Amino acid sequence: MGALRHVDLVVLFDEETPLQVIQTLCPDVLVKGADYREDEVVGGRFVKENGGRVALVELVNNQSTSRIVQSIKPSQSV
Repeated sequence: MGALRHVDLVVLFDEETPLQVIQTLCPDVLVKGADYREDEVVGGRFVKENGGRVALVELVNNQSTSRIVQSIKPSQSV
């Protein structure tokens, strides 16, 4: 993600939602998959109240950022 030309920063977070990170960074654009409605995007209202916008992008079949993250994580022994 960080290698994309229009991406300034990629942030990992451990909280249940990214709201605290969004409020700290106050991004100009908050991007979420189009399987969400704009009113469902965590932090969307905050971003818009601060002059930014929420962008809902079309999903790509059989692609998932969660799946990509799982595939690069080291396997954990039980």
